[in-house]
Amino acid sequence: MGQDSRASTGKPGSTRPGLPSWLRVTGSVGPLGISTAVLWLSIIVLLPLAALTFNSFSDGWSGFWTAVTAPAALDALRVTVFVSVIVALLNVVMGTLIAWVLVRDDFPGKGIVNALIDLPFALPTIVASIVLLSLYGPQSPIDIQLNATKPGLVVALAFVTLPFVVRAVQPVLIEVDQEVEQAALSLGANNLTTFRRIVLPTLVPAVLSGGGLAFARAIGEFGSVVLIGGNIPRETQVASQYIQQQIEVDRPVSAAAVSVALLTIAFATLLVLRLFGQRAARKEQDAQ
Repeated sequence: MGQDSRASTGKPGSTRPGLPSWLRVTGSVGPLGISTAVLWLSIIVLLPLAALTFNSFSDGWSGFWTAVTAPAALDALRVTVFVSVIVALLNVVMGTLIAWVLVRDDFPGKGIVNALIDLPFALPTIVASIVLLSLYGPQSPIDIQLNATKPGLVVALAFVTLPFVVRAVQPVLIEVDQEVEQAALSLGANNLTTFRRIVLPTLVPAVLSGGGLAFARAIGEFGSVVLIGGNIPRETQVASQYIQQQIEVDRPVSAAAVSVALLTIAFATLLVLRLFGQRAARKEQDAQ
């Protein structure tokens, strides 16, 4: 009787044979799923990157190096990286603050503000450039002219990259145990100490991830800066505009070489930040 009971319930020790392997739920997609994912990733990402890299070395290593180290190319890369770093740092601070407000505070119109955060994802970036030019251009209604200046580039890039930080930090803040914060406050710690010692270590991986994504998006952005930036060589010309210029003058190898340089910078940045984020996450787990 006991064996029949175990067999009917399917508990360990049952004499009833288990389900066929193809009916068991294991959580794995199997070889077919893996093959499909790899094939799609290859078509969408790997093959275009391989083709771009191949084109950039059409004239050999010397041709690639000459294209990347051309004075105009170096100036465009320098402006791009400089402005992108400022934008990433700015969004790390302001994005974290906005995420904190959306998670911890209630105010009228909070749902609208939360929805507006994602607007840069849906809005064509050229529209953002038109709006910013009308607001900060020569006919500025608020008498602030930022067109053809680096601050104008910062404003445009900050607009399109802000959601990366907010949406990276927001879910982590939601999961933070506020009882620990309350315990720290009850023991005499002030708000700043509580944030620095308890909340910030938890947020570091998400902040680094969001900041890295914002930086990677900024160095490759084109639409939002095409009008307000002015495209002034050695001043406000970013790498994406330089690449377009090289294509227009029929220098595809130079365009491909600078594109590969941008990809390398973005990949290296994301890799380093991911490693730091993983290390910070491990430290946080060990501390707990």
